[in-house]
Amino acid sequence: MAKGARVKQLDRYLLETLLWSIVGVLGVLVILDGLSDLIDGLGDLSDTYGFSDLLIYIALTLPRRVEEFVPYATLIGALFGLGRLASSSELTIIRSAGVSMPRLAWMAVKPALIVALAGFGVGEYVAPVSEQIAVSQRALAQRDDPNLAGRYGAWNRDGGTFVHVDAVQRGGLIFGVTLIEFDESGALARSVAADRGTFQGDRWLLEGVATTEMTASGTQVSRQTTREWVSGITPNLLTLDTVKPESLPASQLWGYADYLRSQGLLANDIELAFWNKVLQPLSCAGLVILAMSFIFGPLRETNMSSRIFVGVLAGVVFRISQDFFGPVTLLMGMSGGVAALLTVILCWSVGLVLLLRKQ
Repeated sequence: MAKGARVKQLDRYLLETLLWSIVGVLGVLVILDGLSDLIDGLGDLSDTYGFSDLLIYIALTLPRRVEEFVPYATLIGALFGLGRLASSSELTIIRSAGVSMPRLAWMAVKPALIVALAGFGVGEYVAPVSEQIAVSQRALAQRDDPNLAGRYGAWNRDGGTFVHVDAVQRGGLIFGVTLIEFDESGALARSVAADRGTFQGDRWLLEGVATTEMTASGTQVSRQTTREWVSGITPNLLTLDTVKPESLPASQLWGYADYLRSQGLLANDIELAFWNKVLQPLSCAGLVILAMSFIFGPLRETNMSSRIFVGVLAGVVFRISQDFFGPVTLLMGMSGGVAALLTVILCWSVGLVLLLRKQ
């Protein structure tokens, strides 16, 4: 067999081995995280929010968990797959076949990139829809529970009006609407509470409305069956408000950040979430290089359990680095892109230094 054909065969074998290792670890992490949320959610059960509702919520949030755990799965999966190949001397055989370390690194990075791109697709097209449905259904089920009412939902701002919505359904239907309006001097002018609202072109039709006017002599409450609310807030913006930035598609995050800035609100977390999503394939590739440095470097003689432990520890450090560098760099006035890139650079630098030291 020619050398080129032999290298292609080894490339395919390594791709399949690492791909299944990463996918298997990803499945385990997602299931464990779902079980953890299931246990935590048992305390929220009530007459209006039953165990079946909790199970539906967990199921609908699985796509978001898949995207969230892709980096850790690539690190631990690569450690597991490469460690197994090293234990059986298959990596030694691959190197003996004339495969250089840079070529071997590229072979190992390819399955991580495949999983990362698949995770990006899930986060872009599946997770935002399922997450919004999950959050909306949970908020609707818990609206009538006095112990949980108002716990979920989102705040927004439209000029001098602050808006809170308990739940948003697809199609422009909102529940539990509260409008708090201020005059030009910044004094509270009125508050409006409505049971539900429907978007109709360029305005909202609120139903079951109670309006409290602030007057010099006190407050005056009036009730209406319906009331129009003209606002630049659209159902799409409210949908973006009700879920965490990490669950939003990257294609909408940048525009959402611009909208928040136009309202005088902070959008640093939105910008950071955008860059974290865009740079995730690079993060995954860097984590695989880090895993290779453990296999060919300081962990070359250790057993599998030790490698997996170090992989989990490195994953935790990676997450802490993201949580640390992000807010710190934003406080220093740097952009979200710089904050997200620092973690990627740190990961690549540590991996390459450890790997090259043993060559």
